[in-house]
Formats: sequence, structure tokens, C-alpha cells
Amino acid sequence: MTHVIGVDLGGTKTAAGVVSGFGEVLMSETIPTLNRAGGPAILDATAALVSGLMQRAADAGVSVSGVGIGSAGAIDASSGSVVSATDAILGWAGTGLVSGLSSRLSLSPSAVRAVNDVHAHALGEAWLGAAAGTSTSLMVAFGTGVGGSFVVDGTPVLGHHFVGGHVGHFASPYATFDGAPLPCVCGHAGHVEAVASGPAIHESYLRFGGSSREAADTRGVFVLASSAPPGVPDGGAAATASRAAALRAIDLGAAAAGQAVGGLINILDPETVVISGGLADSGGLWWEPMEAALRQELLAPLAEVPVARATLGNTAAIVGAAKLVL
Repeated sequence: MTHVIGVDLGGTKTAAGVVSGFGEVLMSETIPTLNRAGGPAILDATAALVSGLMQRAADAGVSVSGVGIGSAGAIDASSGSVVSATDAILGWAGTGLVSGLSSRLSLSPSAVRAVNDVHAHALGEAWLGAAAGTSTSLMVAFGTGVGGSFVVDGTPVLGHHFVGGHVGHFASPYATFDGAPLPCVCGHAGHVEAVASGPAIHESYLRFGGSSREAADTRGVFVLASSAPPGVPDGGAAATASRAAALRAIDLGAAAAGQAVGGLINILDPETVVISGGLADSGGLWWEPMEAALRQELLAPLAEVPVARATLGNTAAIVGAAKLVL
């Protein structure tokens, strides 16, 4: 049976696994991404990770025939290079992923393939996850950022310039405060990501009067929103105000997320929709207003489009990256 290694290379960690032709992850390892060390250092570390897994596989009698990489950044899948990247990984733009890894691993360049990590995630879900068995699927991930991918017959739509899937970067009517558009990490303003990402929800919470002492980050906002209203008079008013700000921020971010996905469904008409990322796993406080806003946006023929949470978890991008080669 053919086995390959799938790599999920993100801004903070890089995970890799030996994947069978049936999509089973036989063994895996994770290392921190050297996101301040530059492209060559990241390639060295990734090659060492892959080489170690190859040796482990060989010791188990398993032969590895190729490597697929899902990487942060806009990836030119034809050349296997990084077209552009944010400062989350310094010096990543311009890195030759395929050429760099194939030479370090003594593999033919044809045995190594690369794509953006969200596309790899979507490909994994389309193959074996929540969208398995469908001909077209839209996956949108809400977490530190907002990204997505449209998979058609097992192939993600990458776009002419390989930047397809940046679904966090179109205008949202929710992305304003006091009449001004909210700044987005891409350098523009008023985008979906500026209001619907995890960090954006925390920023909304603070704008709505929430206290950083009550919730220092997005996770804290959800904990605060899920807590029962305080029953003690001393300090209760401030705590109640912070909880109200947390609920309002989550509702806003969820509504913006749902409206954005609903609009994409109207444009793409997918067979199924998969919602992924940390916010998708945060529970009903986010999911219910998100799906309500999504359904409200849909054209009548699309009213029954299935919308599901991603199911493969942390292995999705590894499996999807492996599928590139398989």
C-alpha cells in the first residue's frame, strides 16, 4: 500500500503524519514552527521532522513515497513556492517549499506537493470528514483568522493567483464601530475578519466596555459569557456589565460569520458546508447565532443546504496534504 507524509505547517506549530492510502494517520509528530528564524531554518526543521517520520515508518516496515505540505501563506501550487505571507512567519514569502524540501529529503520534486493550509484542511474534510462523499463543499474556518476553501470533485479551487479562499477579506456591514470601518490585519478595513475572527471578538468585547481583568483573551470572553450572572451585590454591577459585553461581542462576531458564509453559499451553491476552527468548537453561544444569520441570508432554493462542524480535528490538514500526493 502507498504511504505518504502529510505536513501541516502553521504559524506556531508544524505537525506531520504518515498517512495510508485509506487516509489513516499511522504515526505523527509536532514541533514548534521557527516563525522568526526565516525560510531556510523552517525548511531545515520541517525536513528533519519528515525525515524522522520516514525512519520511524521504515522501522515499522512502511515505505513512504512522497510528501504533501499544507502551509500558511498563499502557496503557488504549480511551483510549490510561497507567494505571500503575513508577519506570523517572518521571511516566509518567496520560500521554495517543494524545491527546498525535496532537496533536503533527497526526493524527486514530483514526489512533493504544496498548497495553502486551509485548502489542505478542506481537502481532508472533503475526503474523509464532514463533507465526505460530496461533489462540492465549502469549508470556512473561524479562529485566529478567517479562511476558506471551495472543493470541487476532490480539488480545491486555488484561483488564478493562488489566493483563492481568503474569505475573511471582503466587506461586512458588521465590521464598523461608531460609524467607521474596523481595521483589518490585511491593511484594509471593514472586512469579515475584522469582526468575526477570535481576536476580533475579544476586541469587540473591550470596545463594548468589557474589562481585560474579567477576560484577557477570546477564551476568557466565552468563559465569562457562559458564567451565571453574579448574585453578590459587591462588585456585581461591573461583572454583569462585562458579561453583557461578552455576550454582545460573541453575538456580533457570530452574526458577521453567518452572514458571510450565507453570502458565499448564495454565490457558490455547494452541496454541503463545513464550519471549522476554534470558534466552531466553542459551543452554542457562537454556533446558534452564526447558523441563524447564515440561514437568514440564503436564497430560497438553498434553504436546506446542510451546515456541519468539521470532524477531523487536528488531523484534517495532515490528511488533506497527504491527499495531494496520494
